[in-house]
Amino acid sequence: MDKLNPRFLVLAGMILFAAFTRLIPHPPNFTAVGAMALFGGAYFNKKYLAFAVPVIAMFLTDLILGLHQGMYAVYLSFVLIVMIGITLKGRIKIGNIFLASVLASVLFFIITNFAQWLSFPLYSKDIAGLIECYTAAIPFFGYTILGDLFFVGVLFGAFELAKNKFPQLARVKV
Repeated sequence: MDKLNPRFLVLAGMILFAAFTRLIPHPPNFTAVGAMALFGGAYFNKKYLAFAVPVIAMFLTDLILGLHQGMYAVYLSFVLIVMIGITLKGRIKIGNIFLASVLASVLFFIITNFAQWLSFPLYSKDIAGLIECYTAAIPFFGYTILGDLFFVGVLFGAFELAKNKFPQLARVKV
């Protein structure tokens, strides 16, 4: 089967491993969520795999962690982060990866906290409530950036090292 070549198996395995790190104890928002999406977008040549593999991995862990009302915002930001990863194709350089990771963190922060403000009665539905919502989320944003940068470094770095050691991972188009 075409999809079960070594490159596909390694990429999918790395994303699944990253997804399951959500299940171990970690600081709030210090997860591999953004990194999985960027990584999938950057390395899968077939766009449907770039979206499907990270989304399926995320959904599997959500089934374990529990589904929640704000999932639509998380998945929307996740899909947009895959799109950012797609823009990295052929331009995998430390600076580009760093900028994409920070952009992914900012995007996740903006979308998920806007949804929090919009969907939950905790904050007033005016500009003051929106500002209060974003302000309250700032500590979590720090963990999001650190988690994204850490896991992006791990995923992208590990795959680049693996490609150097196993050249067939670089040659096969997935």
